[in-house]
Amino acid sequence: MFKRILVPVDDSELSEKAIQVSVSLARQLGAAVTGFVAEPLPPLLSGPHSRSQMQRDTLEHDALTAAHAKRILQHFAACAEAAGVPFDAYHDQAPQVSHAIIAAAESRGCDMIVMTTHGRGAFGEFLFGSETKAVLAGCNLPLLVLR
Repeated sequence: MFKRILVPVDDSELSEKAIQVSVSLARQLGAAVTGFVAEPLPPLLSGPHSRSQMQRDTLEHDALTAAHAKRILQHFAACAEAAGVPFDAYHDQAPQVSHAIIAAAESRGCDMIVMTTHGRGAFGEFLFGSETKAVLAGCNLPLLVLR
């Protein structure tokens, strides 16, 4: 049925729930899990900056975001390994998290996505948006939403 599950994670308590549930589900289904972290693009600099300063700032940003993603994904990999679930990890920088999640699912051959939601309600969505809702609207894959 499902062979590869994409699980976008960050450093939140909700992500820990997504890790645990997706690993358990994958184990039951005999599926593999792809952990995914979407990191922000380097901030745009205002004011006069030299090209070399912008390159240094971009390199520093890239190193910090890669280390952050690696730490999260190493934890995820350990959980999957302990359960005997095949796992691969992927991270990318993107201006829109929902688009990055959909692109990751497509490029990695995933047939399901497991995500968490804060469940903020209509007013919270108005203020903060909803990545889960955006993925649901922009993707044709089954989406399991955890709260």
